[in-house]
Amino acid sequence: MDRENLIIYIMMLGTFGVLSTEMGVVGILPQIAEYFNVPITQAGLFVSLFALVIAICGIFMPLVFSKFDRKKSFIMVLSVFTIFSIIGALVRDFNIALICRIIPAIVHPIYCGLALTVAAEIVEEEKAQSAVSKVIMGVSAGMIVGVPITTFVASNFGYQFAMLWFALVTFIALIATIIFFPELPGKEQSYGDQVSVAKTGIFIVSVLGVIFLNGGMYTSYSYISEFLGAITNIVGTELSIVLFIYGVASIIGNWLGAKLLDKSANKTVLVFPIIFSVLLLVMFFLGYYTIPTIAIMFVWGLLAGIGNDISQYWMVSAAPDAPEFANGIFLSMGNVGVTLGTTVAGLVVMSWGVQYVMIAAIFVLFIDLILLFTRTSKYDNGHI
Repeated sequence: MDRENLIIYIMMLGTFGVLSTEMGVVGILPQIAEYFNVPITQAGLFVSLFALVIAICGIFMPLVFSKFDRKKSFIMVLSVFTIFSIIGALVRDFNIALICRIIPAIVHPIYCGLALTVAAEIVEEEKAQSAVSKVIMGVSAGMIVGVPITTFVASNFGYQFAMLWFALVTFIALIATIIFFPELPGKEQSYGDQVSVAKTGIFIVSVLGVIFLNGGMYTSYSYISEFLGAITNIVGTELSIVLFIYGVASIIGNWLGAKLLDKSANKTVLVFPIIFSVLLLVMFFLGYYTIPTIAIMFVWGLLAGIGNDISQYWMVSAAPDAPEFANGIFLSMGNVGVTLGTTVAGLVVMSWGVQYVMIAAIFVLFIDLILLFTRTSKYDNGHI
């Protein structure tokens, strides 16, 4: 294996560990609530606060650390994730455990942001996009495969082992980084030139569009393990299998979304919230039945993959001359959307019950549809 590929595969493993730590807890909120003896909505803070911190830090942390040696930055981030996952597994106080979630979230954007930059830097220009896509694959795998793996570990061995699973992955990536990763000096970057695009109307509308798109997706998904357990009676290993089916479908959706956006970007973007809302309405009525629910989860996974493609495309296409800044904002605003969705879902679960998160998500997606239509009609002139 050549040096460049080895570096990229290490970063793939690192991003997988980082994203598994972030998103893996989505599938184990009931176990978290039981372990710490708190309401399920309070356990949801493990998702929403993590995402909120990323949303804030993603705007500036990658740029702040861009001037430091890449290897040192990666070692620092992976060390923080490993140490605080271990501490989080050992403590019994919910507030301390929450702090152990927040601290890694602060440094999370450093790893993800710089890994994408490094991937493009270490290969020839014509291979840059391919290298970046491999790192993104690690991000996607962490978000998608990390959830069912974590759910399986927690269901069979308990919450503590799920946290130790996070620590194990980031620790392996840490050791690989220490041994095999070369010294890569940082680069000074001009922030002012890139930030200037944030003042444009198309950028502002696109930011709101990405927030509400992710908000709609996570209003419905953030309590999916609770929904499947309480409404469909899918729990334990069966829940892990269903979430894995969802994950595989999401990977297919990533591929499908790229094809659809290439073919007809505007149509894909505008039709997506409508189709997704129809799916959630079907889930609301058929969620009591096991076989239809499993089928719905597969289609849901496809749509989730397409939705992630749309979010990234929507943000970068609004600022083609500032892709680094746009990708940072994509990461940040996507997590604002996760925070919005998880918060809305938590309020709905407390007020009406977990089944009604599907209806709440449809309202969020309706707002998003208005924002998406505003951009396509006012700024895109019929094309993107």
